[in-house]
Amino acid sequence: MTKKNNNHRPKSLRETYPPSPACACEVCLGYCIRPGWWTVEEAGRAVEAGYAARMMLEMSPDRTFGVVAPAFPGCEVAFADYRLSGCTFLVDGRCELHGSGLQPLECRYCHHTRPGKGPGCHAALGKEWDSAAGRALVVRWAKLTGFWERLAFPSMAASSSIGRGGHRTQTRRADPR
Repeated sequence: MTKKNNNHRPKSLRETYPPSPACACEVCLGYCIRPGWWTVEEAGRAVEAGYAARMMLEMSPDRTFGVVAPAFPGCEVAFADYRLSGCTFLVDGRCELHGSGLQPLECRYCHHTRPGKGPGCHAALGKEWDSAAGRALVVRWAKLTGFWERLAFPSMAASSSIGRGGHRTQTRRADPR
């Protein structure tokens, strides 16, 4: 349940999960094994700042929504591959986004002084992404980066076209026999 402040409005995620002090200890760097999530608004700002090509798409366990997140190295503009680890923005043990105003909320919040509190933040961010605004940003990112085209199988891409009403139709190929 979201706590309410004196103005009787629900606390924002930024208010509920405030930033931690900067730290590069072993525990805090260990959080970078799996990239943290932005809020939908933060991810939109990161896209606008030119970082779209360094993001990946994580799908919810039930595959009902996606989250545009910092990529595992090697997963840029792709689905998250959980066999990989690390963050594309972690270079030489330091976050390139730190202090830029673009560091994900989950990264700013998680800290060695808050053990066990990360899953609550992660779940709250997931709820925010499971929204019309979250889905719209996923679609915008996918169009901007060519994500959809990367998913097309070469044989299907060559044999399909967009028909009336924007629906994909199959075109007939000459029989090679």
